[in-house]
Amino acid sequence: MSKLLPSVEINPVGEIKASVIWLHGLGADGHDFEPIVPQLRLPPAFGIRFVFPHAPRRPVTINGGFVMRAWYDILTPDLSQRVDEAGMQESERAVLALIEREIAQGVAPARIILAGFSQGGVIALDVAVRYPKPLGGIIVLSGYVAQPDQIPAPARPIPIFMGHGTQDPIVPFALGVQSRRFLEAKGYKVDWHDYPMPHCVCTEEIAAIRSWLVDRLAVGEKSGPAL
Repeated sequence: MSKLLPSVEINPVGEIKASVIWLHGLGADGHDFEPIVPQLRLPPAFGIRFVFPHAPRRPVTINGGFVMRAWYDILTPDLSQRVDEAGMQESERAVLALIEREIAQGVAPARIILAGFSQGGVIALDVAVRYPKPLGGIIVLSGYVAQPDQIPAPARPIPIFMGHGTQDPIVPFALGVQSRRFLEAKGYKVDWHDYPMPHCVCTEEIAAIRSWLVDRLAVGEKSGPAL
Protein backbone atom coordinates (compact mmCIF):
# COMPACT_ATOMS: atom_id res chain seq x y z
CA MET A 1 0.00 0.00 0.00
CA SER A 2 1.35 3.41 -0.91
CA LYS A 3 -0.72 5.31 1.65
CA LEU A 4 -0.66 4.87 5.40
CA LEU A 5 -3.81 3.42 6.90
CA PRO A 6 -6.10 6.08 8.37
CA SER A 7 -5.86 5.92 12.15
CA VAL A 8 -7.16 7.30 15.40
CA GLU A 9 -4.13 8.77 17.15
CA ILE A 10 -3.79 9.78 20.78
CA ASN A 11 -0.59 11.66 21.54
CA PRO A 12 0.99 12.40 24.91
CA VAL A 13 1.14 15.95 26.17
CA GLY A 14 4.92 16.12 25.89
CA GLU A 15 7.61 14.17 24.07
CA ILE A 16 6.68 10.92 22.33
CA LYS A 17 8.88 8.25 23.93
CA ALA A 18 6.97 5.07 23.04
CA SER A 19 4.23 3.91 20.69
CA VAL A 20 1.45 1.34 20.94
CA ILE A 21 -0.06 0.34 17.59
CA TRP A 22 -3.38 -1.38 18.37
CA LEU A 23 -5.35 -3.33 15.74
CA HIS A 24 -9.11 -3.80 16.11
CA GLY A 25 -11.13 -6.92 15.39
CA LEU A 26 -13.33 -7.94 12.46
CA GLY A 27 -16.06 -5.43 11.59
CA ALA A 28 -14.88 -2.80 14.07
CA ASP A 29 -12.62 0.19 13.42
CA GLY A 30 -9.87 2.17 15.07
CA HIS A 31 -12.30 3.79 17.50
CA ASP A 32 -13.12 0.43 19.07
CA PHE A 33 -10.22 0.43 21.54
CA GLU A 34 -9.85 4.20 21.84
CA PRO A 35 -11.60 4.17 25.28
CA ILE A 36 -8.98 1.80 26.69
CA VAL A 37 -6.36 4.56 26.84
CA PRO A 38 -7.74 6.33 29.95
CA GLN A 39 -8.69 2.97 31.46
CA LEU A 40 -5.06 1.83 31.34
CA ARG A 41 -4.00 4.82 33.51
CA LEU A 42 -0.45 4.69 32.21
CA PRO A 43 2.06 7.20 33.62
CA PRO A 44 2.14 10.42 31.54
CA ALA A 45 5.92 10.45 31.95
CA PHE A 46 6.14 7.41 29.68
CA GLY A 47 5.14 9.62 26.72
CA ILE A 48 3.08 6.93 24.99
CA ARG A 49 1.51 7.58 21.61
CA PHE A 50 -1.43 5.29 20.76
CA VAL A 51 -2.19 4.53 17.12
CA PHE A 52 -5.47 2.74 16.30
CA PRO A 53 -5.54 2.11 12.53
CA HIS A 54 -8.70 1.35 10.56
CA ALA A 55 -8.47 -1.92 8.64
CA PRO A 56 -9.30 -1.82 4.90
CA ARG A 57 -12.85 -2.60 3.85
CA ARG A 58 -13.25 -5.99 2.15
CA PRO A 59 -15.92 -8.66 1.56
CA VAL A 60 -15.95 -11.26 4.33
CA THR A 61 -16.94 -14.71 3.14
CA ILE A 62 -18.18 -16.02 6.47
CA ASN A 63 -20.54 -13.02 6.69
CA GLY A 64 -22.11 -13.65 3.31
CA GLY A 65 -19.64 -11.46 1.45
CA PHE A 66 -20.73 -8.35 3.33
CA VAL A 67 -18.14 -5.59 3.01
CA MET A 68 -16.67 -4.51 6.34
CA ARG A 69 -13.40 -3.51 7.88
CA ALA A 70 -11.25 -6.62 8.12
CA TRP A 71 -7.54 -7.36 8.24
CA TYR A 72 -8.17 -10.43 6.09
CA ASP A 73 -11.07 -12.53 4.83
CA ILE A 74 -12.51 -15.27 7.05
CA LEU A 75 -13.26 -18.14 4.70
CA THR A 76 -14.67 -20.77 7.08
CA PRO A 77 -15.85 -21.08 10.71
CA ASP A 78 -12.82 -23.30 11.35
CA LEU A 79 -10.20 -20.58 11.79
CA SER A 80 -7.33 -23.04 11.43
CA GLN A 81 -8.32 -23.86 7.84
CA ARG A 82 -8.12 -21.97 4.49
CA VAL A 83 -6.25 -18.87 5.62
CA ASP A 84 -6.54 -15.76 3.44
CA GLU A 85 -2.79 -15.42 2.92
CA ALA A 86 -3.05 -12.57 0.40
CA GLY A 87 -5.26 -10.51 2.70
CA MET A 88 -2.94 -11.09 5.64
CA GLN A 89 0.11 -10.08 3.63
CA GLU A 90 -1.59 -6.89 2.49
CA SER A 91 -2.48 -5.91 6.05
CA GLU A 92 0.94 -6.85 7.36
CA ARG A 93 2.61 -4.54 4.82
CA ALA A 94 0.30 -1.75 5.97
CA VAL A 95 1.19 -2.33 9.64
CA LEU A 96 4.88 -2.44 8.78
CA ALA A 97 4.49 1.01 7.21
CA LEU A 98 3.02 2.30 10.49
CA ILE A 99 5.97 0.88 12.43
CA GLU A 100 8.41 2.52 10.06
CA ARG A 101 6.62 5.85 10.49
CA GLU A 102 6.99 5.66 14.26
CA ILE A 103 10.70 4.89 13.91
CA ALA A 104 11.12 7.77 11.45
CA GLN A 105 9.55 10.06 14.05
CA GLY A 106 12.17 9.08 16.59
CA VAL A 107 10.62 6.17 18.51
CA ALA A 108 13.09 3.34 19.04
CA PRO A 109 11.87 -0.08 17.83
CA ALA A 110 12.27 -1.45 21.37
CA ARG A 111 9.74 1.17 22.53
CA ILE A 112 7.07 0.09 20.04
CA ILE A 113 4.36 -2.35 21.14
CA LEU A 114 2.10 -4.12 18.65
CA ALA A 115 -1.32 -5.02 20.05
CA GLY A 116 -4.46 -6.49 18.56
CA PHE A 117 -7.83 -8.01 19.31
CA SER A 118 -9.08 -11.16 17.51
CA GLN A 119 -7.85 -11.04 13.89
CA GLY A 120 -6.05 -7.83 14.79
CA GLY A 121 -4.06 -9.88 17.28
CA VAL A 122 -3.27 -12.40 14.55
CA ILE A 123 -1.75 -9.66 12.38
CA ALA A 124 0.10 -8.03 15.29
CA LEU A 125 1.70 -11.36 16.19
CA ASP A 126 2.66 -12.25 12.61
CA VAL A 127 4.26 -8.86 12.00
CA ALA A 128 6.12 -8.56 15.30
CA VAL A 129 7.76 -12.00 15.37
CA ARG A 130 9.17 -11.47 11.86
CA TYR A 131 10.19 -7.83 12.20
CA PRO A 132 13.98 -7.54 11.69
CA LYS A 133 14.49 -5.22 14.66
CA PRO A 134 13.60 -6.06 18.28
CA LEU A 135 10.21 -4.55 19.14
CA GLY A 136 9.07 -3.86 22.67
CA GLY A 137 6.43 -6.58 22.82
CA ILE A 138 3.19 -8.04 21.50
CA ILE A 139 -0.33 -8.06 22.96
CA VAL A 140 -2.66 -10.70 21.51
CA LEU A 141 -6.22 -10.52 22.85
CA SER A 142 -8.67 -13.30 21.93
CA GLY A 143 -6.43 -14.16 18.99
CA TYR A 144 -4.61 -17.14 17.56
CA VAL A 145 -1.76 -18.29 15.35
CA ALA A 146 -3.21 -18.38 11.83
CA GLN A 147 -0.14 -19.55 9.91
CA PRO A 148 2.10 -21.69 12.13
CA ASP A 149 4.49 -22.41 9.27
CA GLN A 150 5.17 -18.67 8.96
CA ILE A 151 6.22 -18.21 12.60
CA PRO A 152 10.02 -18.36 12.92
CA ALA A 153 11.94 -19.45 15.99
CA PRO A 154 12.78 -16.32 18.00
CA ALA A 155 16.07 -14.73 16.99
CA ARG A 156 15.87 -12.70 20.20
CA PRO A 157 13.46 -12.59 23.16
CA ILE A 158 10.23 -10.65 22.59
CA PRO A 159 7.64 -10.40 25.38
CA ILE A 160 4.18 -11.67 24.43
CA PHE A 161 0.99 -11.00 26.40
CA MET A 162 -1.89 -13.31 25.45
CA GLY A 163 -5.37 -13.04 26.94
CA HIS A 164 -8.44 -15.14 26.11
CA GLY A 165 -11.96 -15.77 27.34
CA THR A 166 -12.81 -19.30 28.40
CA GLN A 167 -16.33 -18.83 26.98
CA ASP A 168 -15.27 -17.35 23.63
CA PRO A 169 -17.68 -18.54 20.86
CA ILE A 170 -15.83 -16.73 18.04
CA VAL A 171 -12.18 -17.69 18.55
CA PRO A 172 -12.48 -20.86 20.63
CA PHE A 173 -10.57 -20.92 23.90
CA ALA A 174 -8.98 -24.21 22.82
CA LEU A 175 -7.52 -22.49 19.75
CA GLY A 176 -6.02 -19.78 21.95
CA VAL A 177 -4.46 -22.39 24.24
CA GLN A 178 -3.17 -24.34 21.25
CA SER A 179 -1.61 -21.15 19.87
CA ARG A 180 0.07 -20.38 23.18
CA ARG A 181 1.53 -23.87 23.39
CA PHE A 182 2.77 -23.64 19.82
CA LEU A 183 4.56 -20.37 20.54
CA GLU A 184 6.11 -21.74 23.73
CA ALA A 185 7.31 -24.85 21.87
CA LYS A 186 8.93 -22.52 19.32
CA GLY A 187 10.85 -20.84 22.14
CA TYR A 188 8.72 -17.76 22.82
CA LYS A 189 7.97 -16.63 26.37
CA VAL A 190 4.23 -16.08 26.67
CA ASP A 191 2.56 -14.25 29.56
CA TRP A 192 -0.82 -16.06 29.44
CA HIS A 193 -4.08 -14.84 31.01
CA ASP A 194 -7.56 -16.33 30.74
CA TYR A 195 -10.86 -15.03 32.05
CA PRO A 196 -14.44 -16.34 32.35
CA MET A 197 -15.75 -14.16 29.51
CA PRO A 198 -16.86 -14.43 25.85
CA HIS A 199 -15.18 -12.67 22.87
CA CYS A 200 -14.37 -9.40 24.61
CA VAL A 201 -12.07 -7.66 27.06
CA CYS A 202 -12.79 -7.42 30.78
CA THR A 203 -11.70 -5.11 33.59
CA GLU A 204 -9.30 -7.68 35.03
CA GLU A 205 -7.63 -8.11 31.65
CA ILE A 206 -7.18 -4.36 31.24
CA ALA A 207 -5.49 -4.25 34.65
CA ALA A 208 -3.15 -7.07 33.60
CA ILE A 209 -2.33 -5.28 30.34
CA ARG A 210 -1.53 -2.13 32.28
CA SER A 211 0.93 -3.96 34.55
CA TRP A 212 2.52 -5.65 31.55
CA LEU A 213 2.92 -2.35 29.67
CA VAL A 214 4.40 -0.64 32.72
CA ASP A 215 6.97 -3.43 32.99
CA ARG A 216 7.83 -3.11 29.29
CA LEU A 217 7.93 0.66 29.01
CA ALA A 218 9.35 1.60 32.40
CA VAL A 219 12.76 0.37 31.25
CA GLY A 220 15.03 3.34 30.80
CA GLU A 221 12.68 5.79 32.49
CA LYS A 222 14.89 7.81 34.84
CA SER A 223 11.99 8.81 37.05
CA GLY A 224 10.45 5.34 37.14
CA PRO A 225 6.75 4.57 36.81
CA ALA A 226 4.43 7.08 38.46
CA LEU A 227 1.90 4.57 39.76
